Amino acid sequence: MSELSTRPALITKVIPDSIAAEIGFDAGDSIIAINGQKPRDLIDYQFLCADEFLELEVSDAKGKTHKLEIEKEYDEDLGLEFETALFDGLIQCNNRCPFCFIDQQPPGKRETLYLKDDDYRLSFLYGSYLTLTNLSQKEWDRIEQMRLSPLYVSVHATEPEVRIRLLKNLRAGKILEQIKWFKERRLQIHAQVVVCPEINDGEHLERTLLDLAKFHTGNIPAVASVAVVPVGLTRFRPAEDELIAVTPEKAREVIEQVQKIQVLLSGQPEGEKKRKKKNSKSRCIWLADEWFLIAGLDLPIASDYQDYPQIGNGVGSIRQFIQQFETAFAKLQPQPVNPARKFIWVVGNAVEKAFEPIAHQLNQIPGLELKMVALSSRYWGQNITVTGLLTGQDLLEALQGLDLGDGILLPSVMLKQGEPRFLDDMTLFELASLLKTEIFPVSGVEELISKAIGLVNAEVRS
Repeated sequence: MSELSTRPALITKVIPDSIAAEIGFDAGDSIIAINGQKPRDLIDYQFLCADEFLELEVSDAKGKTHKLEIEKEYDEDLGLEFETALFDGLIQCNNRCPFCFIDQQPPGKRETLYLKDDDYRLSFLYGSYLTLTNLSQKEWDRIEQMRLSPLYVSVHATEPEVRIRLLKNLRAGKILEQIKWFKERRLQIHAQVVVCPEINDGEHLERTLLDLAKFHTGNIPAVASVAVVPVGLTRFRPAEDELIAVTPEKAREVIEQVQKIQVLLSGQPEGEKKRKKKNSKSRCIWLADEWFLIAGLDLPIASDYQDYPQIGNGVGSIRQFIQQFETAFAKLQPQPVNPARKFIWVVGNAVEKAFEPIAHQLNQIPGLELKMVALSSRYWGQNITVTGLLTGQDLLEALQGLDLGDGILLPSVMLKQGEPRFLDDMTLFELASLLKTEIFPVSGVEELISKAIGLVNAEVRS
């Protein structure tokens, strides 16, 4: 892996009433060095800024360099936000996994959609998954010295030949040695296993889960949790790949297999697996919600998810959303809507059954009519689609010509973070114009309820 060159950290926002605001920082300024050191990334920046006395080398928007001295409380934040968390560029992936979503997209879209992130810094900061196949000794040393834990690791298989086959990388076979490295240093990972039928399922999956579970011991287990996730395929994947879609039958098979392993590891007899034990150890292995949706089975109850250690992998996210809705609904105590309002609420068809009670409860509010429209993605060629993968084209094809009432309530997970753009590059404004309606992005349950009953103004107009 070639060394990355560090650029000045470009400031995009100065928090009002912060130290930086008082000093006079502006968006467009850049930090070159802190106490004589050039920060490589947000981790370095946060570490260096923890001191009580700072000497900053700063470049303003015109390119003029300034030197500043700041005295502050230890660990007090300066109040700056940056263009990126990585000032020296992204460490990209050197694997060729056939199930990689980046390679299952059509050509000709924005460049950032094709960047393959395999960066341990983003894993530590934001919980993105990496493979550990591209780290130099310098990076391993930094993880140890700065205690960058937990990291989120795509394991997929612990048998060297199976993992090498999946990642198409000879360095991939060292995963158990690497997890042992974390254990010896009392550092942690959260693991992910993407199940590809006829490659790493069956006996291979059992071997992987039991291998990982051996590291789930002690006060600081090296493997804090494992998420088992079904492979996701699109119609744009390379024609020569060897992947097979997960069928309802395969989903039920994997659920049964993993649940048996969960019971085995818990130390409880089969007939007692649902009994709550006060002193039972925390669960190690978790099934993503998608398995139950594909299988057509009911989701586990909320208490089964404990403290939601794999929520980012869709383990318990639906149950959590339903719980949050019930709490928010009780808190807001919606009154009759006057004048009456009518909305379309768009979701992926994977959550249709689970979210029907939410739509029903909202429709009990006098004056509110909410129609939940659950869609699969023709764009990706999927029969079952999670909400975050729906594209602008999917919505346009499904909703054109329908009575859209006062507008569309759109879960913001469909949009690029910080930008009103779908995965197919269509913008929210383009879709609103084509459908000739207002679109209300909603982030979380409180915003869903508030916008439905008229507490929040429209954000996107045709």
